[in-house]
Amino acid sequence: MGIRSLLAALIVAPALLHTPAHAQSVTRVDNTVEIGCAFTTLRQGSDWYFPSGTPKALLWLQHGFAGTNDGMADTAQRFAAQGFLVFAPTLPSAHIYGCTLQNLGNNTDFLRNVAALFGDPAAGLGRSFADARTKAGRPGLALPAALVLAGHSAGGEAVPYVAQQLHTGYPAVFARVRGLVLFDPVKSIAGDNLGSSLGPLGATGLPILAISSPPYLCNSNAGGTDELVARLARPFLGVRLTSGSHIDVEGASAPAVERLACGTPQAKNVSALQTLATGWASDFVTGSVTPGLYPGGGYYEGLRSAGTVQPLVS
Repeated sequence: MGIRSLLAALIVAPALLHTPAHAQSVTRVDNTVEIGCAFTTLRQGSDWYFPSGTPKALLWLQHGFAGTNDGMADTAQRFAAQGFLVFAPTLPSAHIYGCTLQNLGNNTDFLRNVAALFGDPAAGLGRSFADARTKAGRPGLALPAALVLAGHSAGGEAVPYVAQQLHTGYPAVFARVRGLVLFDPVKSIAGDNLGSSLGPLGATGLPILAISSPPYLCNSNAGGTDELVARLARPFLGVRLTSGSHIDVEGASAPAVERLACGTPQAKNVSALQTLATGWASDFVTGSVTPGLYPGGGYYEGLRSAGTVQPLVS
């Protein structure tokens, strides 16, 4: 039975969680990636995080509104230490032609161009990777076939939209997408990018799990999480960190201004988020279920008993 069927049925048994040692050497490379925008091309900053061994999958890690890839460095390092090749681009939050991460009117053409990065990896993504692997001293490394998509805040809306564009426009590539992890997703003030994507994606059986914080101003009163719960009829959709901050995914790399506005991430919440997110993503790739990471498992139930998490359910 595959990961999609297992997560849908949620057949898990209590067991001790085995977490791989967070000790792999990670190499970070800063460069750029080219993305189409209306009649021009943007050259956006991007970070690549290389694990020490052969990557298990390519993980796209997308920041949120008004953020940058630097803010995602802490969790990006954690994913890479667990064997993922991490691609973290900075996408605009304001642009004269609507080429923005969040929907301020109609950013769908731009997000389709972001989807094309993965749909046609020989183009912009491939060039960025080729440059990064040379700088990292890994010239023979190939892009992994398996894909995991993860996004925070407005990135948590953009990631499902891009996944749905891969589903409809690049079916062979979508078949290599193993799952989505959404970090406190936030709906845009315009359009329905999140809702219009979650319904069709849900029908595919693609694993989609979220880690959210309680409703407050920084996550637009958890409207994105509410949309996820309303659109996906599944027995387990992830967790809410009961004392969480919208920027828990940024952890130690959260900028001071975001800490002031949204609250400083607590160590217990950052640890839970990174452990669950990296474990879930690894399960997506391997097609297995690590029991401790889900209801009934030792690590998960320990978090729930301590009041650290509550389950997100339909």
